Amino acid sequence: MGGHCCEAMAQQVNWSCNEHPEPFDCPDALVNFAARFQEYALIIHDGGRSAVAITFCPWCGRRLPDSVRDRWFEELDARGIDPAQDDVPAEFQDGQWISREDRPK
Repeated sequence: MGGHCCEAMAQQVNWSCNEHPEPFDCPDALVNFAARFQEYALIIHDGGRSAVAITFCPWCGRRLPDSVRDRWFEELDARGIDPAQDDVPAEFQDGQWISREDRPK
């Protein structure tokens, strides 16, 4: 299941479409998961990259992990990295930087 709360959420997060390589372009894609922040969001199909953060799974009702967005920026700042101007190291592009005990079960 890849660490997601249920099979339905895993299917949505891993959605792929032959016609639309980007989930934000596919009307059938519903959920965006930002691994580096551990954030789930419902995609707003308005022609852009809008999404609304969610804290509970729409399918199983389980509480989703707390966002680690603030910690992500703090970790980069501690390393002297400004993500707006500097290259962000590869381990910060996904959830690799999050310690094992903080990752979703």
